This record gives sequence, structure tokens and C-alpha cells, in this order.
Amino acid sequence: MTPQTESRAALVGVVMIGRNEGERLRRCIASTSTVAARVYVDSGSTDDSVAWARSQGVVVVELAVPPKFTAARARNAGLERLLQDYPQLERVQMVDGDCELASGWLDAASAALQADPTLALVFGRRRERFPERSIYNAFCDDEWNSPVGEAMAAGGDVMVRVDALNAVGGYDSLMIAGEDPDMAVRLRKAGWRLFRIDHAMTIHDAAILRFGQWWRRTERAGHAFGELADRHPGLRAPDYRRQCRSIALWGGILPAAVVVLLIAAMAFGAIWSVPAIALALLWPVQMLRIAKRRRATLPPRQAMLTGIFLVIGKVAETIGLARYKLGQLTGRRSDLIEYHRGPARG
Repeated sequence: MTPQTESRAALVGVVMIGRNEGERLRRCIASTSTVAARVYVDSGSTDDSVAWARSQGVVVVELAVPPKFTAARARNAGLERLLQDYPQLERVQMVDGDCELASGWLDAASAALQADPTLALVFGRRRERFPERSIYNAFCDDEWNSPVGEAMAAGGDVMVRVDALNAVGGYDSLMIAGEDPDMAVRLRKAGWRLFRIDHAMTIHDAAILRFGQWWRRTERAGHAFGELADRHPGLRAPDYRRQCRSIALWGGILPAAVVVLLIAAMAFGAIWSVPAIALALLWPVQMLRIAKRRRATLPPRQAMLTGIFLVIGKVAETIGLARYKLGQLTGRRSDLIEYHRGPARG
């Protein structure tokens, strides 16, 4: 490690968050072993995560309930503890416990923030560890492949300037999903910039092997879009209100209209089946349109499956959106929508 790297590392901390991550957490912690200022925040794990992290010399914060567990709450708690122990920290790497930091990432990200004081945060390429294990993992790997350059939003793995994050009040600990883009929007409104640099950042292990896991993850996305649209109604880049309208149209209004017309056909005559079939055909047409666009960057089979699942996923997103709206009406916030069950294995 060069003197310049040592000086930079002294100003960088790492916050790891997780719940029953198993072997994934072991890899995550091992990838941060060169960092002195690091903390692991645990959200009620029932495996040996807490004990193992402590055995590696990592400071551990165990969140209590109530209030409810959220990733946002965990990140805030981790940053708070880091600044208690290392008040001189200028930059902090947020990383999910199912991720492993790529070699050289901390230096590259820190250098980018140091070179441009207008940047609040930077992120790089997140890759899936096992994209070949399921089409759902492959979808995630493609999802992480955002363009290099100025960004409007970011995910959970970012290196962020501590002063910028504190200036906007950190993450909103009440959000069960969408806390990362929400924080990004607030940073941009405060005049900060976000940037995706051309460097490997993390290796992620989604471990989505079943349709039900994918469905719940997609449902969670719908919930996030609903809350983001309400929090930032005037935002046009990204336009979350427009996204919610698309979700409601393809995942709610269109299938409901088809069902109503089919019932009408059974009750009043086959003529009503004609508009039902016409509307139902819009789904495969939309699937083909998406698949055609994605063939430029994806293999043909994955491009076609992407089109199919993005359209089917609108139904799951509609359920998540409706769940959020129902919570608004009743005054009761939703619980976490988790797609991992039980302790994770490698």
C-alpha cells in the first residue's frame, strides 16, 4: 500500500448490513479486511452472523425491535457508530452483506470523490456471482449494468461523502424499499452530483432460484415506486409517477378489463370476447417490443425472457403498489417484503 493509499484509507470507513447472510457475509467481511473503520449492522439474524463478525474483529451493532428493521435504519446506525469511533471519516462505503467488494474498488472510488468535490457519491459495476444458476440471477446482473457517467439514482452499494449524507439527514429509516433512490434524489435536490465510474465494485449473490422469490422482489419494487412517487411528485428524471401509471395500466387496469369483458361474454354473448382478446394480445406485443430492444445487449433467449418477465412483473408491482396505497389509507406502514428465507448458504 502506497503512502497516498494509506492516507486515503484512513479517511474511509465501511458499513456492512445484513440478516442471516451466512457464507455471503463471510465473503463480505473478508473483502473489507484492509479497512480499520468498519462496522457490521445486524437486523435480527438467527444464524451465527453476529458471533462470526465479532470473531473477525468487526464492530457489531445489533438492531432491536421496535422499531421495524429496514436497510435504511441499518445504514444510518452503522454510520452513526462509525463516526463515534472515527469522527475524522470523510467517506463511507455502504455495502450489503450479500456482496463482496471488488479488488481496488475502495481506492478507485475514494480517488474519484477526492478529485471532484461536487460529487456526493460514486458507484461502479455490481456483478452477480452466479448469473448462470437461474434466469432471475441473470436478470439481476443485467439490472446492475447501468451506464458509466452522471447518474440520477444509485443502489445500496455506494461510496458516499459523509458531509453530503449528513446534510440531507441520511437515509429515511421508515422506508422498507426504495431508500437508496430516495436518498439520491434528496442529494441531487441539494445540489450534489452522483456518478457511476468505470470500475468493478461488488460481487452480489442474489440467490434467487425460484419464481416466488423473484415475484416478491418485484412486488417490493412496486411498493418502492409508489412511495417514491408520493415523496417526489414533481420529479421528472426519473419520473416515478409515470412509472406508477405504467405499473397500474399493465398490471392492474389491463388484466382487470380483460376479465370483465370475458365475464360479459359469458353473460351477454360471445361478441364481448372480441375486445377481450384484443386487449389480451397487448401483453405479448409488449413482450416482443421489449425483447427486440434488449437484443442489442443481451443474448436472444435472455432478451426474450426479459420481455416476458418484465411484463408479467407488472402484476407483482401492482400488488406492491396497492400494498403501499393501502398502508397510506390505513395509516399502517408495510412490513419488510423479503425474498430470502432463513440462513443463506454459499
